Amino acid sequence: MMIKIRKLDSSSSGFQLALADVLALQENEDEAIKHSVSQILADVKWRGDAAVLEYTKRFDRLDVSSVTSLEVSSTRLQVALDSLEPKRRAALEAAASRVRGYHEKQKIECGSCSWQYTEADGTVLGQKVTPLDRVGIYVPGGKAAYPSSVLMNAIPARVAGVREIVMVVPTPDGVVNHLVLAAALLSGVDRVLTIGGAQAIGALAYGTDTIPAVDKICGPGNAYVAAAKRQVFGVVGIDMIAGPSEILVLCDGTTDPCWVAIDMLSQAEHDELAQSILLCPDAIFIQRVEAAINQLIITMTRRDVIQRSLQDRGALIKVRDMNEACVIANDIAPEHLEVSAVEPYKWAQHIRHAGAIFLGRYTSESLGDYCAGPSHVLPTSRTARFSSSLGVYDFLKRSSVIEVSAKGAQTLGKIATELAYGEGLQAHARSAEYRMNASG
Repeated sequence: MMIKIRKLDSSSSGFQLALADVLALQENEDEAIKHSVSQILADVKWRGDAAVLEYTKRFDRLDVSSVTSLEVSSTRLQVALDSLEPKRRAALEAAASRVRGYHEKQKIECGSCSWQYTEADGTVLGQKVTPLDRVGIYVPGGKAAYPSSVLMNAIPARVAGVREIVMVVPTPDGVVNHLVLAAALLSGVDRVLTIGGAQAIGALAYGTDTIPAVDKICGPGNAYVAAAKRQVFGVVGIDMIAGPSEILVLCDGTTDPCWVAIDMLSQAEHDELAQSILLCPDAIFIQRVEAAINQLIITMTRRDVIQRSLQDRGALIKVRDMNEACVIANDIAPEHLEVSAVEPYKWAQHIRHAGAIFLGRYTSESLGDYCAGPSHVLPTSRTARFSSSLGVYDFLKRSSVIEVSAKGAQTLGKIATELAYGEGLQAHARSAEYRMNASG
């Protein structure tokens, strides 16, 4: 099996167009999916539990009489954790501990505390920071079971102080993944319901007799889930609409080419639209990576997916030097950026846009997916130019605090009155003037 992965050279005249072609991704939302999701959401909003039960029977082939029958008890979660093979349970617990530790540190450092100060005239200004009351976590189920998604979404919310976390996970034909349930227990999830699809998103957004409406919905899903999250945004908050997974490797040619090759394969195995790109100034090293890719792919169980991904969306790019590699990396703004070099921090100083930065040749992206500590929920499709990885701050909101003293009302009133009259808003101006003219 030989992979025909594109090879580009930044010094060629048509490089920018060729790179744009590699990065191009047709993501027009399927109108049939959009219409179907709209109908499901409207039905769930109108009929609540009855609609949820109907769609769960139709799509997941679960025929139950009440939504409460789809809720997983805390006892069942504990049984799931206890049923894990010891080595796997230890790994899950270690990952949960690391993710929790990172986000506890993040909470301290990210400005999560309320603050205020008093001006000379007695006016008090500040900010009150409070967590969201209730968050919904969507976790894929069925053939795709991702306990890591539970950890990476629920733990930051719990550390932030969210009062209640409601998790939904589809279980087609009643097939439950014990690792997912165990992860829910370790993450501090309050309620777990075995529903999925657009109907689960609708139930979380609008609420039903059994399922409480949440303030924000996080977590990955299929095209129907993504479409539903997009449509309910504004009624509730959402984390992001994530596109296909991406990795960009900046390498100076000193890393084992097999390490770089396997990191590219690890992203390509997600799905056919995943993207793996290498930027390197060493042409011989690029050839060695290409050879390693073709050598390793025959050992991969998902080699057909990997081949399609690398041929359609992958690239091996020869750059002039590492400085240029950083410039191109900032333009790509990847979800995952590996700086595999002798001096990773030197080059990381030049990086402005990336969802997560993995420094040094021993830092494989897969460690970030499972257990390094930071959440693996990251911006894709160049949105790292203006958005961030999921964190504690996504579950906190900030309220401005203002207490104007009698003396301060005289000074601020003059400013506000002048601007209000300038905008033609007389009542605004008079509101300020009343305080200016007050005797007390």
